[in-house]
Amino acid sequence: MEFTITFIQIFSLGVYLMSPILIIMAMLIVFLGLIVGHIESWSKFDAIYWAFITALTVGYGDIKPLKKTSKIISVFIGAFGIMLGGILVAITVETSSNAFYNHTSPEQIQNIKNNID
Repeated sequence: MEFTITFIQIFSLGVYLMSPILIIMAMLIVFLGLIVGHIESWSKFDAIYWAFITALTVGYGDIKPLKKTSKIISVFIGAFGIMLGGILVAITVETSSNAFYNHTSPEQIQNIKNNID
C-alpha cells in the first residue's frame, strides 16, 4: 500500500509540474477540433468529441472530415495527441521507477539483477 501512495504522490506532482504543457496541448486539440467542426458544419460537442477521438488515435469513424483543409488539420490534431499521450506515459514510467527505488533496498535490487543475469 505504501508503494501505491508513493506512486500517486509522485504522479500527482509530475502532472502538476507538467500541467501548463498538458493544458496547452489539450487546448490546441479543442481549438483545432472546433475549427474543423466549423468547416464541416458539426456541432461544438461533435467537433470536440471527434478531436479527442482523433488525438487519442482511437478513430471510431462515426464522424470524419470530408474537406481537404479539415483532413490536414486532423493530422496536426493526431500529432498533438501523440505528444500529449507521450508526456503522460513518460510521467508514469518515471513515477514507477522512482516509487520502485524508494521502496526497494540496494540489496534487493542487486539480488534481482543477479537473478536476471
